[in-house]
Amino acid sequence: MKLKPDAYFFPLRYGVASPIEVVRMKLIAESGSTKAEWCLLEGNHIVEHTYTEGINPFFQTRREISRCVRLQLPEKFFTRKLDEIFFYGAGCTSEEKKNVVKASLTSQFRVLTHVESDLLAAARSLFGRGKGIACILGTGSNSCLYDGDQIVRNVKSLGYILGDEGSGAVLGKMFLSDCLKNLAPPEITEKFYDIYRITADDALDLIYNKSFPNRSLSVFSFFLSDFLDNEYVYELVAKNFRRFFRRNILQYDFQDYPIGFIGSVAENYKSILRDVAGEFGIEISKITESPMKGLVEYYNPQLLS
Repeated sequence: MKLKPDAYFFPLRYGVASPIEVVRMKLIAESGSTKAEWCLLEGNHIVEHTYTEGINPFFQTRREISRCVRLQLPEKFFTRKLDEIFFYGAGCTSEEKKNVVKASLTSQFRVLTHVESDLLAAARSLFGRGKGIACILGTGSNSCLYDGDQIVRNVKSLGYILGDEGSGAVLGKMFLSDCLKNLAPPEITEKFYDIYRITADDALDLIYNKSFPNRSLSVFSFFLSDFLDNEYVYELVAKNFRRFFRRNILQYDFQDYPIGFIGSVAENYKSILRDVAGEFGIEISKITESPMKGLVEYYNPQLLS
């Protein structure tokens, strides 16, 4: 899987620490189901930054995760002497799943490793040490109430079969279903099949017989971003977001806290996301694609000075 290059540049200091400084080497990683982002910090300096395929212990074994890390991370990540790893990931919601990832990373780096959920990464990135309602809209979706340190309430995500409202996987599922049932506009359906070079039978095989169907559905969803002036597409995306607000956000005391969003779906469809939020009387405080910049700032607030 070929991943895109950096989507942004850190407004921080790159370089190598002075020999007289006492520095610690931290590896910060944040992973969704589709893509993982890795950032190596030496003291207050970002020395390496890269992407790999996503890591999710619900879909991958310890051996598969280890293989992904070993083969896809640049060798520089293994030649540096690390002091600590902070990994945040999709699927890292129970101690059992966290331990799968922790064992994989420990076997590769043999260093103290902390594993937390991608939802806590989103919260710390969006609000730092402040309170707020943090939301993820990427391949999957999730939300939580954050107290400035930890998650204090979470409406369960339930995955793309039972939940994940607002996500790319669910949007892709809604759109693909419409295509296969001839409910989507013919001109859009034809372009979809042409661009992805698949037939209806190919699509069914991809979803029901191949690995990571949620990734495939999410990839399909981004086809729609080029047709937002089409009434059908706008309403399909808006319907997906409305379900996210009704089934998740409205369960919190949302009037009392700022609300922020992280994820590729939130970023790509942010104009519709703000429109839908307005229907519920909500003003979104922040929308960003990746939590990494905020995580770097969370662990190194002096970089902002």
